[in-house]
Amino acid sequence: MDKPILVIPMGDAAGIGPEITVKALANKAVNEMAHLVVVGDRQVLKQALRYSQVELTINCINEPREGNFFPGVLNLIDLGNIELSQLKLGAVQAMTGKAAYEYIEVATRLCLDKKAQVLVTTAINKESLQAAKVPYIGHTEIIGALTGTKNPLTLFQVHNLRVFFLSRHVSLRQACDLVTQENLAAFIDQSVIALKRLGVTNPRLAVAGLNPHSGEHGLFGREEVEAVIPAVAAARRAGIDVEGPIGADSVFHLALKGKYDAVLSLYHDQGHIATKMVDFEKTISITIGMPFLRTSVDHGTALDIAGKGLASPVSLIEAIRLGALYAPFFKQSQ
Repeated sequence: MDKPILVIPMGDAAGIGPEITVKALANKAVNEMAHLVVVGDRQVLKQALRYSQVELTINCINEPREGNFFPGVLNLIDLGNIELSQLKLGAVQAMTGKAAYEYIEVATRLCLDKKAQVLVTTAINKESLQAAKVPYIGHTEIIGALTGTKNPLTLFQVHNLRVFFLSRHVSLRQACDLVTQENLAAFIDQSVIALKRLGVTNPRLAVAGLNPHSGEHGLFGREEVEAVIPAVAAARRAGIDVEGPIGADSVFHLALKGKYDAVLSLYHDQGHIATKMVDFEKTISITIGMPFLRTSVDHGTALDIAGKGLASPVSLIEAIRLGALYAPFFKQSQ
């Protein structure tokens, strides 16, 4: 089987994105997983090679089919949009925010045109985007706008633990209000579809409880009684293999041990804490519901260590690995 083509926008030039990109592509195992194409700036990447003490040959191309996919080669679509003399590593800058948006824009177009199968994103900086007057706060919003996608589904994976999120960037109070039977019914259905797109034939799901001990039959909150239990019962009647509510202090452990294919987390921190306690560096974000698969590191630009050669590429390597792993299944489901 041909290797999938994965495209990597290099992220904010003032952060660790360029460094982890060159370090990841210098990893021999990474090159065996997929054909990798970077969208970025040649001068910035050459600088990253120097301070990272990594040896790669940069091969500038116009599109993926021109790539020279051999170890030691970084295939680059060079946008040349960074003035190196004005670049301040570790600082928020409008120039790098604008450039980061342009890398994502080009990479997204390659995926939409089916010239690449998976988009693998590194870190961008919200303040730099704002300084550049980019009207979006992050990757998901940018790619959603570029593809016309509304309400994509976020999945975290670390080792064999997968976690979906009913809600993400809302207050805890708002997150509780979103735990309704209607929302959960749709959430369960979306999660089943997402797992099947990733090659999980008969998904086994578990819904985490919201309240302590899943509410103890309404003693510690009514959300389980009024929303979770009815939604799970309806899904089971429809033939979906789902259980819940299961206490959040045990459900993630059970899934990690293989009892479930995914846990449905009811709010942001519930799932984030669980996955990152398993392995902080290897927790990867996967976005499903767009016209193509997207995997991403789950860390920021780390401006405090930018340019020092200290950044770890582990998260990016894992994002590449999962992108390559799921690409054949995702392609078949389209």
